[in-house]
Amino acid sequence: MDKLFSPYQLGPITLRNRIIRSAAFENMARANAPTKQLQDYHVSVSRGGVGMTTVAYCAVDLSGVSFDGQLYVRPEIIPAMKQMTDAIHAEGAKASIQLGHCGNMTHFYTCHCMPVSADTWFNLYSPTIHRRLKVEEIHRLVKKFGEAVDWARKCGFDCVEIHAGHAYLISQFISPRTNHRRDAYGGSFENRVRFMNEILDEVMAHAKADIAVVVKTNMWDDCWHGSDIDEGIKIAKEIAKHKVHGIVLSGGTVSRSPMTILGGAMPYKTLAHYMNLKSFWWLKAALNFPGVAPVMMPTRPFKELYFMDKAKIFQAAIKDVPLIYVGGVQSGDNCHRIMDEGFELFQIAHVLIKDPEFVHHIQQNPHYHAGCGRSNYCVGRMYSKDMKCHECVLREGEQIPVRIQKEIAELEAKAQESCSH
Repeated sequence: MDKLFSPYQLGPITLRNRIIRSAAFENMARANAPTKQLQDYHVSVSRGGVGMTTVAYCAVDLSGVSFDGQLYVRPEIIPAMKQMTDAIHAEGAKASIQLGHCGNMTHFYTCHCMPVSADTWFNLYSPTIHRRLKVEEIHRLVKKFGEAVDWARKCGFDCVEIHAGHAYLISQFISPRTNHRRDAYGGSFENRVRFMNEILDEVMAHAKADIAVVVKTNMWDDCWHGSDIDEGIKIAKEIAKHKVHGIVLSGGTVSRSPMTILGGAMPYKTLAHYMNLKSFWWLKAALNFPGVAPVMMPTRPFKELYFMDKAKIFQAAIKDVPLIYVGGVQSGDNCHRIMDEGFELFQIAHVLIKDPEFVHHIQQNPHYHAGCGRSNYCVGRMYSKDMKCHECVLREGEQIPVRIQKEIAELEAKAQESCSH
């Protein structure tokens, strides 16, 4: 308990404790701009006791936006963002923002251009044709990441998290599955990480001495022909060379193994129910077709601290930068174990969706369990509406169809059974 609630120096900033709200997509922006709902949510978890809260996925350029409910860097929204960070700071927490680019995980009518990636091909998940970035465009995007750090400073953020995992643009360059280039940005490992390395050089130059920098990376891609654990360690070592202040250890591919990232079952009926028909008509139809959904988006048996075994492998290999644990934190006991395993910081999301006061609860009761049933209703809902726990939705008076309530009960029972084994 002493370590968990002790201050931590993350580069140039001091966190009041070791707990960070992870960059889980809120879908609470509108027209790619912040809203009162987005501010209220981050203020609530800050009031609930986290050391720092992370505003999820902000694209460094309009071409990197995959949803209307995401932010992208531009001067017009600085006043609203500053209002949000001021409110977070008033609750005693630090404010971070995740910066990234979705690459081929978007559509023309969302990003207002042909989607771009490391290579030209067809992304079945979106679905969309995407084109290869030209070298001069790569250089411009590298500059955009640096400029985004300056923008974050004007918005009042204390930290930026660079998203280099989950098969978004940086990861699309790194992975041999999506990068088949034959120039300086493809082929060998050194070439495939060049884009990431150039971005991190630029980010660290702009962060100077007042912005903390953490990087989210994949320990492994968990998909055919993707990066494995050995390559994941090599990637983390490349990141560490830039003297970043922390590395967030995640894994999985959003288009092939999303539940590796999120943990547990994919709520197919919930996802289909809330899914925007205009954007994902084909996926909505496939989810309602028997036997197709589990092949497209396989379920994973849920267990608490589901990334711990692999994170320990990275902990043994990476010694010169703090590693930030994320994945399956449900209770005070989980938090204490993370500290006992030698991690200095960790991120949480699911429990804060259900209970923004989670940190205060474990401070009062070290064995407190959030009671999150891991039906992942919040996941099924967040891509088309907003990120909310089904319990919160019902308390607010919103109706949930009976078939969705049945799915929630079934999936929570399976998660409980999985954890008991």
